[in-house]
Amino acid sequence: MAHHSSLRADRLDRGADTPLWQQLAGVLREAIREGELSPDQALPSEAELIDRFGVSRTVVRDALGELVREGLIYKIRAKGSFVSPAKPALRFIGSTVGSADDLSATGRAVTTRVLAVDEGPADEDEAAALRLDDGAEVVRLRRLRAVDGVPWLLVDTALPKALFPGVARANLENRSLYEHLRRHYGVTPKGADRWIEAVIPTPEQAELLQLEPGRPALAIESISWRDDGTPIEYYRGLHRSGEPRFHVGIR
Repeated sequence: MAHHSSLRADRLDRGADTPLWQQLAGVLREAIREGELSPDQALPSEAELIDRFGVSRTVVRDALGELVREGLIYKIRAKGSFVSPAKPALRFIGSTVGSADDLSATGRAVTTRVLAVDEGPADEDEAAALRLDDGAEVVRLRRLRAVDGVPWLLVDTALPKALFPGVARANLENRSLYEHLRRHYGVTPKGADRWIEAVIPTPEQAELLQLEPGRPALAIESISWRDDGTPIEYYRGLHRSGEPRFHVGIR
């Protein structure tokens, strides 16, 4: 990596009252805000920062941890730290367009992996959310959405099988579920109720989202309905915390 003008050991004042980790965080913060480090560019490795600034590993990790909390950088396990991209407000929590369409509108690169598809009787939560009779079947989808190559949203969706026969066979890889429902079933969500809370992901969820163990994520629970009030979708999603802020509009 090229040596940027601001990333120099003489930027740290060892006689100052400010801890070295805060000074190092400030140096890196300035390099990001001045454009010396570009969005999605890798930062120097921990070993490079230790060598360049003559500080301990603890100082480096504390500085990087502060920048993660501020949302200026993100970490990918076994790959290092990267400058966070610009963060336009995302509206999908407060709209019915769906996260894929909302993200695409920001010009960011969006990919969707379908991790699992199955059919079966609705469980207690699915039946209550979708107002289904005992024994009614649902189609379940587990998908992982990434933005600019970084895992962004892990979502488990349940759809009433009676409303969407054959949807389990649809190719939804890198495609919008809502667009598929509109084109093939003539159904568009008219409204939704959504609940959001901070949770600690399970080890499996953290691995899929490339989160460090113990780091919180935003849990999103949603029930969407069509214009006659019939529930059409129930999903539970996990969104990486510290990523783009959300916009929720009440009209």
